[in-house]
Amino acid sequence: MSQNPDQSGSSSAAAREAQAPAPLSFEAQILALLPQLRRYSRSLTRSDAESEDLLQDCVEKALINRAQWRGANFKSWAYRIMTHLHLNARRSAARRPVVGIEDAETVAASSGSDDPLERNRLIQALETLPKEARTVLMLVVVEGYAYQEVADMLEIPIGTVMSRLSRARQNLREKMREENVIQLRRPK
Repeated sequence: MSQNPDQSGSSSAAAREAQAPAPLSFEAQILALLPQLRRYSRSLTRSDAESEDLLQDCVEKALINRAQWRGANFKSWAYRIMTHLHLNARRSAARRPVVGIEDAETVAASSGSDDPLERNRLIQALETLPKEARTVLMLVVVEGYAYQEVADMLEIPIGTVMSRLSRARQNLREKMREENVIQLRRPK
């Protein structure tokens, strides 16, 4: 029995589709890419421990942000994530220099006030700030993150970060000024 030419074309297309491998799931693509990502992370960090941390951070970020992947070139997307994580870590480390334990004796202590009343006033003033302003202030001033990093973390525009920081600093200044205790002069 001979087949109609239209039927033979469609049956061969169906046979080719049946032979084509099914697309890998998102997780399967990550697993398949792990050896290459591990080598790449090692080349970036030049340290086994740091490269494993970078690899884990990259996989975690890829899994968390899987909705951002648009289906084109998974490998390139994963490498871009790792590259950005590495560059951000280097920038962060440059802002916070590390001193070896043997050199710790020569590091000067912070020149912060040891006055418990002043520290309590500062804590109370911080607690009066709105949560959003306090968060930005702590991330920029205490943790040392750049404005853009804070904007990315909080998923807000950089202008919002700058305005919240400015308002937080101003409110803190005013609060500390209005509660300032006038120090008495010692008799000469």
